Amino acid sequence: MKQMNCFKPVFILSVLLVCFSIQTKAQQQPPKPGSGKILQDLKRLNILGNVLYLAAHPDDENTTLIAYMANQKLYHTGYLSLTRGDGGQNLIGPEIRERLGVIRTQELLQARRTDGGHQFFTRANDFGFSKNPEEVFRIWDREKLLADVVWVIRNFKPDVIITRFPKDSRAGHGQHSASSILAEDAFVAAADPKRFPEQLKYVQPWQAKRLVWNISSWAFKDPEAFNKIAAGLVKIDVGVFNPLIGKSYGEISAESRSMHKSQGFGSTGTRGSNYDYFQHTMGPAAKTDLFEDINTTWSRVPNSAKVQEAITKAIATYNAANPSAVVPLLLTARAEMLKLPDTQWKSQKLEEIQEVIRNTTGLYIEATADNFAVVPGGKLVVQTELINRSPVAVKVTSIRFPYQNNDSTINTSIANSAGQKYKKQVNVPADLAFSQPYWLQKADTLGMFDILKQSDVGLPENTPAAEVAVNLTIGGQAFKYTVPVVYKHNDLVYGELYQPLSVSPPVFANIAENVYMFNGPEAKQISVFLKAGKANIKAEVSLKLPDGWKVSPASIPFEIEKEKAEQTAKFSVTPPANSDIAEIQAIVKLDDKTYNKGISVINYQHIPEQVLFPVATAKAVKLDLNIKGKRIGYLAGAGDEVPRALQQIGYDVTMLKDADMNPETLEKFDAVIVGIRAYNTLDRINFYHDRLMDYVKNGGNVLIQYNTNAGLKTNPGPYPMKLSTDRVTVEDAEVRVLLPEHAAFQSPNKITNTDFDGWVQERGLYFPSEWANNYEALISINDPGESPKNSSILVAKYGKGNFVYSGISWFRQLPAGVPGAYRLFSNLISLGH
Repeated sequence: MKQMNCFKPVFILSVLLVCFSIQTKAQQQPPKPGSGKILQDLKRLNILGNVLYLAAHPDDENTTLIAYMANQKLYHTGYLSLTRGDGGQNLIGPEIRERLGVIRTQELLQARRTDGGHQFFTRANDFGFSKNPEEVFRIWDREKLLADVVWVIRNFKPDVIITRFPKDSRAGHGQHSASSILAEDAFVAAADPKRFPEQLKYVQPWQAKRLVWNISSWAFKDPEAFNKIAAGLVKIDVGVFNPLIGKSYGEISAESRSMHKSQGFGSTGTRGSNYDYFQHTMGPAAKTDLFEDINTTWSRVPNSAKVQEAITKAIATYNAANPSAVVPLLLTARAEMLKLPDTQWKSQKLEEIQEVIRNTTGLYIEATADNFAVVPGGKLVVQTELINRSPVAVKVTSIRFPYQNNDSTINTSIANSAGQKYKKQVNVPADLAFSQPYWLQKADTLGMFDILKQSDVGLPENTPAAEVAVNLTIGGQAFKYTVPVVYKHNDLVYGELYQPLSVSPPVFANIAENVYMFNGPEAKQISVFLKAGKANIKAEVSLKLPDGWKVSPASIPFEIEKEKAEQTAKFSVTPPANSDIAEIQAIVKLDDKTYNKGISVINYQHIPEQVLFPVATAKAVKLDLNIKGKRIGYLAGAGDEVPRALQQIGYDVTMLKDADMNPETLEKFDAVIVGIRAYNTLDRINFYHDRLMDYVKNGGNVLIQYNTNAGLKTNPGPYPMKLSTDRVTVEDAEVRVLLPEHAAFQSPNKITNTDFDGWVQERGLYFPSEWANNYEALISINDPGESPKNSSILVAKYGKGNFVYSGISWFRQLPAGVPGAYRLFSNLISLGH
């Protein structure tokens, strides 16, 4: 689909609709649907119904219902997630916050490609777990988020809106409740021309027919309470089998949900009847079907009888062995569509029928670049491949390559099974903006991303950095297909891989660490990794620091001849005498311009590779810190950056492998630390646990970080404990020391109340709800208005050694450079030394 400017001073419905429908196809390989999928899409041409699912996070959506609505009922089905899941945990790697949000965005897009839905977002920043909507709306700007939801509704124009959660505490998360509160507000506001009138230059008010809650028994503590009301609810069997796809919707749902790999949501498919229930919220109540009293045929569009007639005939005569035979009927339907007045359905169905025609002809269009990145002012070689795999007459009239003002005239017919390749070197505009997810282009706040353009609101990702528009005729009718330029390469293991094209700076500067901890007056060496985005770089790099910090040398000149080659510049940074927190920024001067971007690559096999260009910064912290027992063994669980944080303050950290989990190796360490969720994720944790407890019994010190109560493979302590879902989400919640004379608060650092200042996102999570008397509880914390939680740090003597279990979110505090967290964590490591 063509990239279009969605933000014009003229209301053009077709433009807006295209902007909201291209998203899930952007930057991916060309479609290659089989005959069953083509027939599905052919039938969809006669269905004029839209349904929007709405919740708070990636993974909240009911993938079974989305698959059912999109593939069984053939409705245009969307999922609006308020957030990108930035505040969650990551089970597959060390990325958290913004980079985790990028991963979960791509996981949602992969899920929608699997279940057939479309994906949308608001500008809400997932700040972490919250316990009620009042807390949420103290952080989120409620009016701005309502505007975003209204914008999506006015663009997508759903007939039915479905929420995942109730508004009350049964939702289990304040952001969950907030999503349903916003849904109800938006249901009314989207239809009111007095609400957000600035949007009406581009969209029209829209009144959905009804709003329902996708209710489930999990919202009731007593299953019998749900059973009592279930008889009066709309009930749908979403577990049916689709023979054209060859799967049940339970099976499709599992494949979709399994895309949420960063959350460990791999799922097993189900077969057979599976009922979903819906409780009326707003609008006329439905009795048996969510779309009752809603016309979903072409008769809802005036003068469209000939369109439906041609499509119906195409469906009736479709031959799976010869899909292109229906092209003449599709061309007839398209010609009749073009005669209709502009409406959402004309725009939406013209787009759909164009894709169906492309697929029935087996028309393959692909645009690839010779590099995964292009530099403003540089050159880009683009190759466009076209092949017609049908007897239908196809003629390429012209091609517009990226950044060109004029089309290249072609006027070439493409015979059955014949293909053409067209290559062109184009000049890249010097003022082209660098690629960066649009919601990260400006600094965010705790609750909201700052989005520069209204037209970006709702979209899951950026529009492509470059596109090729192919003008052709099919059966005598004119078509334009616009495809993204991608980088395609072959991997010896995984084969053909696609990567979005990026617009990059000419030079990158990556500071080696995210945080530098200075626990004395000594200088630290800070390395800056320099990488050339183009050939023949002659530049100099410097570090920018606030007053009181000293850096030597002031700048370092460097030259890099080859594109993608790298060098390292090393600076010496000396901290001030007093405690301080500062930002280090790397600055490169090149050709009388300054650049301050690094490069960050997110590479997992289940999502397209993502290349980010964050500002080249690091955090520098001068703190008063003493450590004892420097030799640390670290058994990683889910990904975290705690080991690197410990190395920053002088610990010698060894990452433990299976072969290391023996008494001879473990006894070499002063302490062994177990990473987050290790007791949930490590297959051999039962074996490791026995060895760890033997190590403690013989005089060792073990510190185990948080685990979840769901999927716990064994008790993580030497004595009984029971994990809960208790957590403290307010990062500045009061901390009350229960045993002030305990060694954990005395040595080697004297812990005071100030050590609990400046924490980020939360205090901790999944604290034990029950624990044996052998454990000592060190601190008491709680969110406002809640009962004290005394088990965030439990310490026990076991044999000759010391055992610590802690639900404190060290995995957030240490990489964020929180001084007091380092001091307390070092004390816990040092117990017994």
